[in-house]
This record gives sequence, C-alpha cells and structure tokens, in this order.
Amino acid sequence: MSNTLNRPIRVLVAKVGLDGHDRGAKVIATSLRDAGMEVIYTGLRQTPEMVVNTALQEDVDAIGVSILSGAHMTVFPKIVEIMKQKGVTDILLTGGGIIPESDMDKLKAIGVGELFAPGTTMETITNYIKDWVAENRNF
Repeated sequence: MSNTLNRPIRVLVAKVGLDGHDRGAKVIATSLRDAGMEVIYTGLRQTPEMVVNTALQEDVDAIGVSILSGAHMTVFPKIVEIMKQKGVTDILLTGGGIIPESDMDKLKAIGVGELFAPGTTMETITNYIKDWVAENRNF
C-alpha cells in the first residue's frame, strides 16, 4: 500500500529500560530512514512513560521498541497501558528482539502489533509499517 499521508511516515524507535544493546535499533532506524520514513531515535534507558510522551510530542505514526533484555512482558504491557490511559488508539506499537513466539502471541492479544525476531528482513518490517499506516492513519 502507498503512503496516503502526503508526508513521510514518522516512526519513534525506542530502547526501554536498562537494555544497553542499541546496534539493532540503530540498524532499524537507518533502514526505516532509507525507506523514506522520518525516524526519531530516543537513545538508551527510556521509560515507557517517556516513550509514549515522546510519541505524542513528535506526532508519530508508529512506535518501534527494540528489546533484547528479556523484559518484553513488562515493557510492552506498560506501554499499552499508558497509551490507553492517554487515549492513544491510532499509533502502531511494534518492535522486536529476543522474544519467544508464545510471548509474542500474548503481547499481540493485548494490542501490540507484529513483533520481529532477529533475522527478519528490513523489507518485511518497512512493508508492515507502511501497510499499517495506510490502513489506520489515513487522515
């Protein structure tokens, strides 16, 4: 699907908690930028509150959380909770990292979008974001 926003898709790439491994997040950010998206990278050690607040301030279409620390079952539900509290219903929450498939299913059930394991192609990730935005942020 094509971008119907008449502007670049805006994506927030975030690292939450004490996870200090940001190489993957930087690779994703660069790939999204190369695909024509505008990327805001939060840097390390963000809280779920900081991520949602930044997403709102920057008027992003999607939040991508990179997580390798194993805290995904804490981080993603907290972000979903804060998004609900703030009435955020039109921003995609997606991400990736070392997340077991059974946990991915649980997170999707609470409203998290697709989650991507290491080795996923950049084309798969960018196409997913583009398609989601075209279907859900067509305004």
